[in-house]
Amino acid sequence: MKRREFLKGSATAGLVAAIPSSVFGRASAGPGATGAPRAPAAIAPLHPPGKGRIPVAFLITEGAVMIDFAGPWEVFQDVYLPSRGPDMEDQMPFNLYTVSDSTKPVRISGGLQIVPDHSFADAPEPKVIVIPAQKGGPAAVEWVRAASKNTDITMSVCTGAFLLASTGLLSGKAATTHHSSYRTFAMQFPDIRVERGVRFVDEGGIASAGGLSSGIDLALHVVARYFGADAAVATAYQMEYQGQGWSHPASNAVYAQARRGTSAHPLCPVCEMDVDPALAPKSAFKGKTYYFCSTGHKDQFDAAPEKWLGGQK
Repeated sequence: MKRREFLKGSATAGLVAAIPSSVFGRASAGPGATGAPRAPAAIAPLHPPGKGRIPVAFLITEGAVMIDFAGPWEVFQDVYLPSRGPDMEDQMPFNLYTVSDSTKPVRISGGLQIVPDHSFADAPEPKVIVIPAQKGGPAAVEWVRAASKNTDITMSVCTGAFLLASTGLLSGKAATTHHSSYRTFAMQFPDIRVERGVRFVDEGGIASAGGLSSGIDLALHVVARYFGADAAVATAYQMEYQGQGWSHPASNAVYAQARRGTSAHPLCPVCEMDVDPALAPKSAFKGKTYYFCSTGHKDQFDAAPEKWLGGQK
């Protein structure tokens, strides 16, 4: 059954009203590192149109990571606001579509093929852009740069932050990305302050989420900016999503500290991934052997080992 038809059912019409009040309370009272309540993430309101839907463009090029865009897609399509009137176009306030270089099929993570709804040339003007991890390219960078002039918010998920950073829109701002790419991101974009250990960073009109599932939290945060925290809580409830990162972005604190390898359990010095020293590519530097998750990361290290070992961030 389609979501739209499901929501028309009389049982679902009262869903939001039936959610226990304790569920709404949890959105603003998550436990901190010491067990004390932590203040919720600050929410700067966004202003939805009085009627009609908010266009949300999902940038999809080769290699796009499915959960990076499927998670936010599910969030935005599950927002249901019966208080906006009897028209389903108003009650379900987000209009979602995919955008790519062309409308030819795109192969994404796991081998899945997607046929984009629009090319860069004919895409409707978005108010929200979602950028998952993907290969991208100059055309994608230029489209994001141009389209973001009129968006309410442009958001990246995971290593989609690299594409967003390439537009220049993050220059002088803070951002985050997948924890395995903190170092690479910091060195490639020294004018951007990398925030470790957070689910997302919101800079107003530009935002970035950490890895993979973090995009769900950033999307819920965007829903809260448009329609209030109760709308985000109701959406998470409908999704059976119990994560609290959308209101407590510091809940990713486990990734705040860089991992350190040992001789018994080495890590790739570029991305901190576990490696098997019996199989991994390796390099010697100043009498020590380093092991890598891939030949690409070995090449990066070999080009400037001091940078990776002495200037880690």
